[in-house]
Amino acid sequence: MQIVSQILFVIALLVGVGFFARNIKRLIRNIKLGRQIDRTDNGGERFAKMARIALGQSKMVKRPVSGFLHIIVYVGFIIINIEVLEIVIDGIFGTHRIFSFLGGTYDVLIASFEILAFLVFVGVVIFWIRRNALNIYRFLGRELKGWPKNDANYILYFEMVLMALFLIMNATDYQLQMNGADHYASEAGIMGSFPISQFLLPIFDGMSNATLIIIERAAWWLHILGILFFLNYLYYSKHLHILLAFPNVYFSKLSLQGKFDNLEAVQKEVALMMDPNADPFAAPAEGEDEGEPEKFGASDVFDLNQVQLLNSYTCTECGRCTSECPANQTGKKLSPRKIMMDTRDRLEEVGENITKNGKFEDDGKQLLDDYILREELWACTTCNACVEACPVGIDPLSIILDMRRYLVMEQSAAPNELSIAMTNIENNGAPWPYNQMDRLNWAKEN
Repeated sequence: MQIVSQILFVIALLVGVGFFARNIKRLIRNIKLGRQIDRTDNGGERFAKMARIALGQSKMVKRPVSGFLHIIVYVGFIIINIEVLEIVIDGIFGTHRIFSFLGGTYDVLIASFEILAFLVFVGVVIFWIRRNALNIYRFLGRELKGWPKNDANYILYFEMVLMALFLIMNATDYQLQMNGADHYASEAGIMGSFPISQFLLPIFDGMSNATLIIIERAAWWLHILGILFFLNYLYYSKHLHILLAFPNVYFSKLSLQGKFDNLEAVQKEVALMMDPNADPFAAPAEGEDEGEPEKFGASDVFDLNQVQLLNSYTCTECGRCTSECPANQTGKKLSPRKIMMDTRDRLEEVGENITKNGKFEDDGKQLLDDYILREELWACTTCNACVEACPVGIDPLSIILDMRRYLVMEQSAAPNELSIAMTNIENNGAPWPYNQMDRLNWAKEN
């Protein structure tokens, strides 16, 4: 019977890890659909930023309540899953608590795991209350209806169940140790090793060893299968940021916020115009391909760069960006969170298209208009509040600006007010319809 259990465990492990590897491969393929961009400069500064923001959670604690709770869940979930290594070894080789040879150190580890599991459970319950009962503004956006709202709750339920299974597994295991059951008695520790699960012992009082073993094994199997399921669920969930927050912060912009990136194609044209020795009508040199004219701005995910697509997958949907957005606060349709969610949804749609057809087949859709409305784009004040607020280094503003560029430079579709201002700048050197001779009249004393 033991060998059958080991074989089933190995099969489950291989299937879970294999499916996860397939999802990661698709994720990388989808991100690579974007334009290449070099963000490998200043490696030391990037590592420091990643350590401070992704590992140190420095932006999370700017909102103390949710930040503190998130750190508990974040640290607890990661440390508790160290025990997964022991479970994997036990599952493959048929052992039981293989690391118990560490003695007192093992007791301390188990005790810390249990305390953290309890804190994670409490933290997740509070998160559920905040998200579903307190009517917090940033959890009420129209983009959080349906699947996004359910997804967030599913993850909370899942984490509660995993922590409960961990404590039940430990409680029944400890009871079996005290009962002297075969395969368990040799691992008997002291009461301090199970500071939380010991309070569950009355539930199992009077049960036979056979019943306790069934409960312990069921909790053990459900716990590890649940972790494997959770690992693969990440790809379809906003919780993909658990894996992507670190590379996302590493590859984020280091330049000053608000600095507008120049288009290389435009820079080349300006340099050509400013060069007195250049011949704009000269034919390309021999062996040099003139190529297709570069597209200005972005109308679909193919036009965005790879870091922007990574941003879309990393979005936690926490809504901090939207809650800080002045346009959103005044009732306009713009929500930076929705910009990222729409980008990810369109990228996933394109990815499914490629998976189905072997290559992308034109589906008559694009990110602009079919997902993100022009009204949303022009509502942005470019204040960078969303960029500053994001706890994992996402830049919704860069996507908004690239799509605006497309509207202005490719379609000449700027709002009338903006067109008037640009015409005035061209003619008068200022956005107002005043004669250049009158530009300094405001400075004259009355």
